[in-house]
Amino acid sequence: MKKLIAISAMMLATTGAMACTNFIVGKNASADGSVMCSYSADSYGMFQGLAHYPAARHPKGTMRKIYDWDTNKYYGEILEAEETYNVIGNINEWQVTIGETTFGGREEMVDTTGIMDYGSLIYIALQRSKTAREAIDVMTSLVEQYGYNSEGETFTICDPNEAWIMEMMGCASDRKIEKGRTVWVALRIPDDMICGHANQSRITTFDQKGKKANDKWSMVNGAGNVRYSKNVVSYARKMGWFSGKDEDFSYNAAYAAPDFSGRRICDARVWSFFNRYADGMDRFIPWAEGRDANAEVLPLWVKPNRKLTVHDVETAMRDHFEDTPFSLDQDMGGGLWEMPYRPTPLYFKCDGKEYFNERPVSTQQAGFVYVSQMRSWLPREVGGCFWFANDDGNMVPFTPVYCCATASPRPYNTPGADDLTFSMDNAFWVQNWVSNMVYPRYSMLFPSLKEVRDSLDNSYFRAQKEVEDKALTLDEAARVKYLTAYTAEKADQMLARWRQLATYLIVKYNDMAVKPEENGRFTRTQYGMGSAVKRPGYSEKFARELIRQTGKKFEKQ
Repeated sequence: MKKLIAISAMMLATTGAMACTNFIVGKNASADGSVMCSYSADSYGMFQGLAHYPAARHPKGTMRKIYDWDTNKYYGEILEAEETYNVIGNINEWQVTIGETTFGGREEMVDTTGIMDYGSLIYIALQRSKTAREAIDVMTSLVEQYGYNSEGETFTICDPNEAWIMEMMGCASDRKIEKGRTVWVALRIPDDMICGHANQSRITTFDQKGKKANDKWSMVNGAGNVRYSKNVVSYARKMGWFSGKDEDFSYNAAYAAPDFSGRRICDARVWSFFNRYADGMDRFIPWAEGRDANAEVLPLWVKPNRKLTVHDVETAMRDHFEDTPFSLDQDMGGGLWEMPYRPTPLYFKCDGKEYFNERPVSTQQAGFVYVSQMRSWLPREVGGCFWFANDDGNMVPFTPVYCCATASPRPYNTPGADDLTFSMDNAFWVQNWVSNMVYPRYSMLFPSLKEVRDSLDNSYFRAQKEVEDKALTLDEAARVKYLTAYTAEKADQMLARWRQLATYLIVKYNDMAVKPEENGRFTRTQYGMGSAVKRPGYSEKFARELIRQTGKKFEKQ
């Protein structure tokens, strides 16, 4: 997501601005042969549901107004495509999925004269592309024609056959310095690998063999797995940021070199994903710690030690560095109820010194999270399943949204609900209501939430084959109608269950006690009647720390 411009990720983190995480799984690294990618859209104050752009035809010469995706600022107009495709969330009817994270980079590279922002690029490309390669073509041609006014961005661009990572920055607004308007590199992720990015530029050196200035696609290794702007090296030379041989050019070294924050606050999230599903990741702990200037660089992609499922990627999106050196349960920062979250800003001062909080993948400021599953062997209406959650991914289930859906479910697109208006009919607000009950008393309340969350997730997985088998028996029009209705049904059911969970939590855990249950019903707890409430008190770890700090102050005589 967009953040305030900064060379350093540290400055971005201290502002509390937007920050996101993307994970990517090649088709030969997945258990079912699907390409998968994920996205957590993180920003305090962000309110957004499930976007929808219906397929349409436009008269030749139609102009499209461009508004900044984050601020709604009007930038200008571009020529509209004569045909645009159905888009639901960040996936289109052809199963193309695009996500992003902002890394900022060099402040002076922002093109203030451009009219294309990163969000507009994503959703316009989704409306115009049948493949990931087409999406890259659309995005790079748009910024070359109209200019790119966002900061440095890493894009995940996938289809049912290929997964790509692309990094892009503007070339300022002075055309005397550089005729090209952007510098970018796109790399195809090997099919048997997993990849990730989290607000730090990840592309270093890349294969430039066989590339000519006018080539549309570089045929490196005969497969067209690399593409980049013709000025990507020359611009860095002109600006004095690179002076070596072309083959030694590193994109992030020139344009967005990783500093402490870029490694500890950003790349550590990618390391945690790799560490969860690949061997030998201990060697990159020094890189993720961010302090050792000579640490071995975290690779752009790694091979997993087993093939991953949608559930595995959802689990990664719920990560808090569990069982790693960065775990959030090793200190008192989580409070009495051992919350694996930390307050913002990420950086804080105490007695004149500056400190930081760990920044895990799962974070309270997430506006929405998804895992996109793209399958080449199924009809496209069925093959694209977009697993969507309208809050912090750890605190909610991921409901299935099929890429052919012609409407956004009401819980994700609720009339009258917005960032300042609560609605019991809106998934974002009901799920945040529950989350904000659980956060302060995490160890006490989260097990109840997790039980419901996992039950819903598992029910969706169990139903998937039956639902899709039925869809395959229908003609295309009936299939679209059926899967659109199923998408809405699951969202409605989830919202109803989450409302029920909210009332259950407030009754069961009222006043920091726990009401007992028998046969699924609460037992009476009034004085002299029924079973007494349970009062869990301090955890042993917290009690020990309290006594360490207070000595004999509370010792009973």
